[in-house]
Amino acid sequence: MTPPPSLINIYKELKRDLNIDPPSHGCLQSWAEQGVLLLNTSLTVEANKAASHSKQGWQQFTDKIIEIVNNDCEHVVFILWGSHAQSKRNLIDPKKHLILCSAHPSPLSAHRGFFGCGHFSKANYFLEKHAITPINWQLPNT
Repeated sequence: MTPPPSLINIYKELKRDLNIDPPSHGCLQSWAEQGVLLLNTSLTVEANKAASHSKQGWQQFTDKIIEIVNNDCEHVVFILWGSHAQSKRNLIDPKKHLILCSAHPSPLSAHRGFFGCGHFSKANYFLEKHAITPINWQLPNT
């Protein structure tokens, strides 16, 4: 399956930041197995209608997930891409965790600060600084 446009831009930033060649697929299972949780503020959407389900009650659910991770975990990297994600910043304790913010990787906004953000290397630096195994961002080309 061909990766969606936002994921293609994530792969481009991975190449720029860590010189990781992009895979030809969109399977992020190896990231999940390392503890990477990718969470949108809305978990469903109508095809080709960005934010079409943003008022369907997902915020209560996603806010609770962020609250639990914030309270129960130490030294988590929260990467907030786009204004919807950045609206969750007040739920995160910056004394306990690293918060990285940039534009969304969507083709419509990636040029406004996503490209060049260096979030992958910054995340790993923070994890290593706290004696946590860094993320292997290289995805297997299956």
